[in-house]
Amino acid sequence: MSARPQQRRKNDPERTKADILDAATEEFATHGLAGGRIDAIAEKTRTSKRMIYYYFGGKEDLYLAVLERSYRQIRTLEADLQLDDLSAEDALRVLISETFDYDEAHPDFIRLVSSENINCAAHMRRSETLLDLNISIIEMLEKIIDRGGRDGVFLRRTDAIDVHMLISAFCFFRVSNRYTFGAIFRRDLSEEGLMARHKQMISDAVVSYLKTPDVSSGEG
Repeated sequence: MSARPQQRRKNDPERTKADILDAATEEFATHGLAGGRIDAIAEKTRTSKRMIYYYFGGKEDLYLAVLERSYRQIRTLEADLQLDDLSAEDALRVLISETFDYDEAHPDFIRLVSSENINCAAHMRRSETLLDLNISIIEMLEKIIDRGGRDGVFLRRTDAIDVHMLISAFCFFRVSNRYTFGAIFRRDLSEEGLMARHKQMISDAVVSYLKTPDVSSGEG
């Protein structure tokens, strides 16, 4: 029985690397870079430390590969949304909804990003891949905001990165602080009705912000 998985791994290095990244994602999300163990990842994937190092280099290189894949997954999801056929407001609401749902469904991603913030993004700064990957969401938001401005729907001229931060902050916080927030206020943030209300709240907040002229700059 044990010979078959080993044979598949020998014949399918891409599957082996994907399995290692799956196990490493769980390990680093749970224990962070410092506490994550290559031995544990090797045991979960029935590989060896030598094989992991062969494919990914050292522990920090594997950790960075996990971060890159995690960001690639959400950016790929966003790229597949086909938002150009929607009105600017509808496109923005769909994008917000997908961000909300992705964060809810991928708590490991939230924990990885939180861990990397503890490290002051020291490993992310090494990665040109991450810089290139994350340009796409800003370009997507710029197109939506510009289109909404041309159509007279969005009245505020604003920075797409600021809008991305606003969306990310709310969606991220709900997952990263779920347990502490729930303990303090006795509220289950995973309850379906509350999730639906919060998704509507962040969508309405961002759209309302863009529809409101910036009085301080003399717009409107």
